[in-house]
Amino acid sequence: MTWLSLAKDQAKHLKRDILALWLAARDPRVPWYAKLLAGCVAAYALSPIDLIPDFIPIIGYLDDIIIVPLGIIATLALIPKPLMDEFREAAAAREDRPKSIFAAAVIVIIWISAASGLAWSFYGFRLAQ
Repeated sequence: MTWLSLAKDQAKHLKRDILALWLAARDPRVPWYAKLLAGCVAAYALSPIDLIPDFIPIIGYLDDIIIVPLGIIATLALIPKPLMDEFREAAAAREDRPKSIFAAAVIVIIWISAASGLAWSFYGFRLAQ
């Protein structure tokens, strides 16, 4: 097995696990703290907007390579294995991929706030001189 086919296989499993976490966040059998973390991880992974944009060299992809897998690992430790197996089967059967509009809105608000704060501090500094 080549490294490219191995990477494709891992990406396929990652997509399935993200969708499985999205399903777990909505299931009443999952503990509330696992639902909260699963919802946050799935919303971040499915959000069309990243916290760190991908066009920034190297750092832009670090959130996708580090944050999402670590979030999945942490969440998997909180969800009972039989339930997670069920969610993975349901995720594999689904063809559509949900998008988190709420998570996208939160990320946009964070970026606008950061840009506004930077602009305010820059212009405030320039006016004081």
